[in-house]
Amino acid sequence: MTYQSLRPMPLTLLADQWGAPPAHFWLRGTRPERPVVLDERTGIWNVYGYPEIVEVFSDPVTYSSDTFRRLAPDVPDYDKSGLLTQMDPPVHRKLRQLVGRAFTPRLVAGLAPRIGALTHELLDRADDRGALELVDDLAYPLPVTVIAELLGVPASDRPLFRQWSEESFPREQRPTAGEGGGGGEVFGADEVAAALDLGRRMNEYFAEHADDRRRHPREDLLTLLVQAEVDGERLSSVAVGNLAQLLLIAGHVTTTMLLGNTVLCLDAHPEYGEALRRDPTGLPAVIEESLRLFTPFQLFYRATTQESELGGQRVPAGQALALWVGAANRDERVFGGPDDFRPGRDPNPHLAFGRGIHFCLGAPLARLEGRIALGILLERYPDLRTDPDNPPVLMADPELTGARKLPLLTAGRPGRTTG
Repeated sequence: MTYQSLRPMPLTLLADQWGAPPAHFWLRGTRPERPVVLDERTGIWNVYGYPEIVEVFSDPVTYSSDTFRRLAPDVPDYDKSGLLTQMDPPVHRKLRQLVGRAFTPRLVAGLAPRIGALTHELLDRADDRGALELVDDLAYPLPVTVIAELLGVPASDRPLFRQWSEESFPREQRPTAGEGGGGGEVFGADEVAAALDLGRRMNEYFAEHADDRRRHPREDLLTLLVQAEVDGERLSSVAVGNLAQLLLIAGHVTTTMLLGNTVLCLDAHPEYGEALRRDPTGLPAVIEESLRLFTPFQLFYRATTQESELGGQRVPAGQALALWVGAANRDERVFGGPDDFRPGRDPNPHLAFGRGIHFCLGAPLARLEGRIALGILLERYPDLRTDPDNPPVLMADPELTGARKLPLLTAGRPGRTTG
C-alpha cells in the first residue's frame, strides 16, 4: 500500500487545543536550541537530539540505568530487585532473558484471536450504550485485560489497575527534568513517598498471587517468575512483585496511548482512514508513524558513570540525563518534515520503544494489539471522528503523550460485527 498521493498535514496547531503539557514544545513545532542542554535549576542534562539519545542508549557502561539514587538522593533505602528499568548488565541480561520467554514471537502471535474477540466484546458494550469514549471503552480495558491474563491475575481487578496507573502517571502537571525547582533532585519528598507507598501496595497484591502460584502452579507468567532461578537462586518476593508491577503498568499504558494517538492522527487526516478501509495492510506503517509523531513514553533517565562528551557538551560523572525521545523523534537530522504525519516514510527509525538492551519487551504485543484493534475500529465504523463539542483531552503528565479522554462520533455504523 502506498500513500504517495496523499498530502500530509502538520498536527502542531492541535497541541494546545488538546491540552498538551507545556514541556512538550516539539508537539508545537518548536525545535531545541541545542541537542543537549543543562538545566541549572535541577542539575539535570536534557537530551533532545536523536543521535545523542541513540549514543546514550547504546552505551550502558557510561550511561547507567540505575538512576534512582541520583534522581531522589534523600529517599530511604529501597529494594530495586526485579526492576528491569533500573538494572545494568550482567544482572539485567539474565532477568530480561527470563521474562522474555513470555514475549516470544510465537506466543505473542497466539494472542491474536483473544485480542480480536475482546475488542469486539468491548465495542459491543459501547454500542449498547450508544456512545464511544475510546479510552474508557477500549484503549484502556483491552491491553490491561491481555496483560492481566498473561500474568494470571484477575482481569476483574481492572479498576484497581486503573487506579495504580493514575497514581503512577498523575493527571495534574508536575515538575520534570526541565521544570524542577532546584536542589538537584527531580522528585520531591512527597512524590517519592507516594511512589514508595504505591510500590508497597502493588507488591502486596502480587505477593498474595505469587504465594498462591507456589502452592498451585498455573500456565501463566507469575508461575514462571516464582519458579525461575537466576544464578541458581529463586527470585525474592520483592523481585517478583517489582517485575510483575512493571509488566502490568508498562504492558498496557503504551498500547492505551498508541490507540488513542493513532485515532487522533487519522482524525486529522481522514484520507488515511479511508485508504485503510480499502486496504488495511497499511496499518503497520500508520501505527509506526503515530508512534514517532506522538510518542507515548516521552522520557527516560540515565546517569553517567564517568565523564563523557555528548552533543558537544562535557558531562561529568555522576550526572543525571533526561532523554526526551519525543523530541528526538522529530529531529530534522533524521526525519524529513518531522511535524508531518507521513505513514509512508521509510525508514522510520523512531525511538518510541527505546533502543539497545532496554528496548521494550512488550513492543511486539503493543503493535499487535494496535493493529488488530484499529483494524476492527475502522471496519465497524465507516465514519469515525472526534466530537467537536467534546474534544479530546491529553494526559497532563509530561512523561507521557496520550489521550486521557477521547469521545468519538460513530455515525454511519453498519451494526455489530462478530469476531
